[in-house]
Amino acid sequence: MKPETQNIRNFSIIAHIDHGKSTLADRLLELTKTVEVRQMHSQYLDMMDLEQERGITIKMQPVRMQYNGYILNLIDTPGHVDFSYEVSRSLAAVEGVILLVDGTKGIQAQTLAHLSQAQKQNKVIIAAVNKIDLPNARPEEIEEELKNLLGQDVEIFKISAKDGTNVDKLLDTVIERVPSPKNSPSSLDRALIFDSTYDSYKGVLAYVRVFNGSFRGDQKIKLIAQNKEAGIMEVGHFKPQLSVQKEIKEGEIGFIATGLKDPSLIRVGDTAVILNSESQFLDLKNFALEGYKDPRPVVFASMFPKDGAEFAMLKDSLLKLKLSDAALTFELDSQEVLGRGFRCGFLGSLHMEIVLERLEREYNLSLITTTPSVSYEIILRDGTIQNIFSAADLPTSDRYSEVREPWVSLTLLSPSKYIGGILELLAHRRGISKHTEYISEDRVEIFYEIPLAEIIVDFHDKLKSVSSGYASLSYEFLELRKGDLIKLDILVAGELVDALSRIVPSDQAQDEGKRIVERLKELLPRQWFEVMLQAAIGGKIIARENIAALKKDVTSHMYGGDITRKMKLREKQKKGKKKMKERGRVDIPNSVFFELLKR
Repeated sequence: MKPETQNIRNFSIIAHIDHGKSTLADRLLELTKTVEVRQMHSQYLDMMDLEQERGITIKMQPVRMQYNGYILNLIDTPGHVDFSYEVSRSLAAVEGVILLVDGTKGIQAQTLAHLSQAQKQNKVIIAAVNKIDLPNARPEEIEEELKNLLGQDVEIFKISAKDGTNVDKLLDTVIERVPSPKNSPSSLDRALIFDSTYDSYKGVLAYVRVFNGSFRGDQKIKLIAQNKEAGIMEVGHFKPQLSVQKEIKEGEIGFIATGLKDPSLIRVGDTAVILNSESQFLDLKNFALEGYKDPRPVVFASMFPKDGAEFAMLKDSLLKLKLSDAALTFELDSQEVLGRGFRCGFLGSLHMEIVLERLEREYNLSLITTTPSVSYEIILRDGTIQNIFSAADLPTSDRYSEVREPWVSLTLLSPSKYIGGILELLAHRRGISKHTEYISEDRVEIFYEIPLAEIIVDFHDKLKSVSSGYASLSYEFLELRKGDLIKLDILVAGELVDALSRIVPSDQAQDEGKRIVERLKELLPRQWFEVMLQAAIGGKIIARENIAALKKDVTSHMYGGDITRKMKLREKQKKGKKKMKERGRVDIPNSVFFELLKR
């Protein structure tokens, strides 16, 4: 081990959503005096307005702290299941983790999922029960749960991130137990890119963990996977704002400003190598650091600019957004009514909502989105296998023999008193019960196999409702299975709206069509003409509703006179409404697509 790495500690905080990660990070920033008291505010590391508003962490955020002669590199991570890919990337850059558990809620599904990831990568795990200051906290019970998971001889810290109780002892234990960075066996200067962002002046900023050597602002690097060279404009640390330094050394976490203006040239998980007299003659593919598995998108939706002239801006915005959100995928799409756009893949419905809101806020785009759906696999009559990402892509039933949909292995964790309501919720979601385990006297773990389409939108909200907020979930892709599925079309004002079409189980099509047109009647704004809403399977209409036209008294300005004058105005209005009904189009707000999927 090299002397300069002995005083470095790299660690993450991992936990289920709302268990106090960001609050603990705030206390660590105060304890290490990294941020001045007058500048301090709650959720300091949550840099985006969206994170502050929603009270959740969306992006991992690194920060460098100094404490008692040690350099501490902390990465604060998200807790929601949709952002678990962020956690996997942070783990690759650190040697240890603080596993945080809410003292009122106990171990949750994402606690187990994050813990499993950390154990697979052999990270040092330091467990802590948070929120012991709350009157309904159960620290002794939760300590026992954690010991059942981690071992009876493991020390469990009881802390309050809000008022700072025992946070100093926790930090001392991190310094004591998390190992300093190991020296990787390589003569090349190498760094792993675990995140990136875009700066209009400095180009792409690569967030890196240096595994060998050092990086300076006057050097050139090569990105192994992308086979691209770039000059280093500057390097530095996160304090947590960018702080330019002369160099970043082995074992440290920092950033490299590449100057690259094309965001597609940087890939998260790639290895950056210093180009010198030794490295330029080697086959660098043999020196790549272990990166990440590519994330598997599970929710797909297409995005189109309302103004077709903004297509290029949308493409540029998606490329820049992908730098800081490696799980986002997109490819070209076009529809006759909506024009050119992109079909995007997301890790879940919350991920989709966040991306859409970021595009509208940060890049000033006005977008139309299609109904979120999962990907399906169809077997055509000639035996060809084809992947489809929306109902609009599904051919007529005479052209295919089979539709396969994705199934997932679902894990639910809940207090046992809510098991009845949870099982009733699952009963309406086409799931298959596998088994149930009690991890303590009053906590139960439920294992199900279920179609992904049944849980991507409102299942999480419903689960929280039936369990008073105490139940949690995590899921993993299982396989594609044959389903009895058909295409349900929706017509608005006589016009087929591909964006509203969906693939549904055939035995639920009638009820689903009726539900959608009734819900559309509530959600769509009234027009100056009557709007007909229809649900159809093939050419057969299975449900219909009408939205009454807005009314306006065109004779209100008149007083007295011949009655025929009023009759003429009313007849003229009637003809105008008839023309609007024939030619009029209804603009569907984005919010309608999300609301329609909620049951």
